[in-house]
Amino acid sequence: MKKIEIVTTVGMGYIGLPTAALIANSGRRVHGVDINPKVVEAVNEGRIIIVEPDLDLLVKKVVEDGYLSAHLQTVEADVYTIAVPTPFKGNHEPDISYVLAAGNAIIPLLKEGDLFIIESTSPVGTTEKVRNLIHSKRPDLEGKLFIAYCPERVLPGNIIYELEHNDRVIGGVDEESTERACNFFQQFVKGELHRTNSRTAEMCKLVENSSRDVQIAFANELSIICDKAGINVWELIELANRHPRVNILTPGCGVGGHCIAVDPYFIVSEYPLESQIIGKAREINNYKAFWCVEKIKNASLQFQVKHGYEPKIALMGMAFKPNIDDLRESPAKYIAQKVIGGEQNGILLVEPNIDSYPDYEISDYKNAFEAADMVVYLVAHSEFYSLPKSKNKLILDFCGVTNKQIEDLEFVNVEANLKRSINR
Repeated sequence: MKKIEIVTTVGMGYIGLPTAALIANSGRRVHGVDINPKVVEAVNEGRIIIVEPDLDLLVKKVVEDGYLSAHLQTVEADVYTIAVPTPFKGNHEPDISYVLAAGNAIIPLLKEGDLFIIESTSPVGTTEKVRNLIHSKRPDLEGKLFIAYCPERVLPGNIIYELEHNDRVIGGVDEESTERACNFFQQFVKGELHRTNSRTAEMCKLVENSSRDVQIAFANELSIICDKAGINVWELIELANRHPRVNILTPGCGVGGHCIAVDPYFIVSEYPLESQIIGKAREINNYKAFWCVEKIKNASLQFQVKHGYEPKIALMGMAFKPNIDDLRESPAKYIAQKVIGGEQNGILLVEPNIDSYPDYEISDYKNAFEAADMVVYLVAHSEFYSLPKSKNKLILDFCGVTNKQIEDLEFVNVEANLKRSINR
């Protein structure tokens, strides 16, 4: 009878927990590891503390079935997957200390034939560094382990489906490691598995998100140009995309999340002279958030001049993308913090996907809309589409919420909308 592999997944966050649950659902015993006691407690109770459709039901099922449990300490297994954060350590330089720390915790437990997979977004060469670290502390296992890199390609809000159905790029430190990792993933991934080496797989993850960052930067830069030119950028993009070979993305108030807003820096920090377009795209997308702050402050000042009092402002959305609770690297969160400044007086902060936020009061979106003189759409959450296009309010739309409510594409851009309100 074939032995059922035991899997340990280090990191129970937005990627680690769904990955562990999916593996457990395939009939494997999975030990999830996290340093946060609240996360461990929640998982063992079959609960989740993040917002992700269908994940709560899946976690509850695999925990009740006895296939998934969570721990504060690393547990011995046959397969180890690493899904810990890779933050910055200053000047946008990637910090792989969490990956190395996870590796160090696993090293004493390793045995011949084990599979070690890094899924964390990593600079090129990280998998080889981990291999060298293992060999330096366990020379007895040199040539006897399988070590590979396999990044995720998922969209928050649809993670469970995409983990199972998306293609995966898998790169080992040698061909045997690549094959061993592919054999593991093909047992629960329905997408195609693409074999390569670890360095190419690492760069592939970074390039995918850098490419999207460049495309978004084009749309964001275009929105700034159109605002100055008095052109409706949403209508312009809709018309330009009628060309059979043009596909311009829609602009927003910047770029957030722990992928697109972060991964390009992993390339720029290592290859600063060569990555001109990638680096410039990061500058443009960061500037867009600053530009939005200035537009809001100027609109508020002009409203005050016109009406003789400061407007009550509703800032609609804080997450980095619609319909999730993830605020990591969120430009909307940055904008809200800059607009609010030291005190929240007169500012209504809205985020339908969270109940509270440190130092700020979160308002119901309907109540905030009704109470506000000035409504600022920062994130296109689905709840916002049902709100009226009130002629009695000054509306600044940086993410196209109101545009989606207008079927014939008649839209007034931010600058024109502001002028109309002031001249009423």
